[in-house]
Amino acid sequence: MRKLHDIKKQKHIALIAHDGKKIQLINWIKANKEILSKHFLCGTGTTARMIIEELSLPVRAFESGPLGGDQQIGASIVEGKVDFMIFFWDPLSSQPHDPDVKALLRISALYDIPVATNESTADFLLNSSYMNDDYIRKENSSI
Repeated sequence: MRKLHDIKKQKHIALIAHDGKKIQLINWIKANKEILSKHFLCGTGTTARMIIEELSLPVRAFESGPLGGDQQIGASIVEGKVDFMIFFWDPLSSQPHDPDVKALLRISALYDIPVATNESTADFLLNSSYMNDDYIRKENSSI
């Protein structure tokens, strides 16, 4: 059984969006820039580039989702390098890398990281009292 790491006050947050949701994510980040600027950010290809160019926030960029970026984020979750994920996904649009997306969501659940797949959930998570403190995860017998 692997030990889950505790989530520290300064979070490592992955920011991901499907093509049809990128502008929505950029606008959400813009509205929450002050909070997000206090954390370590990473994201997949185009999304990360857009955040860097449009909002001047430092973001570690992985590959584009279809080119392995989703898998890189998943590996970072397993390694304890991502503890929070905002993924504005488009449930009505078929993606060429749907198996990778499903695997990423499965890893997120398995490693017990907070995940927002829409703006309302992202608002709730970002405004949680846990965003300002360390969070001690419960043991998970699955891993």
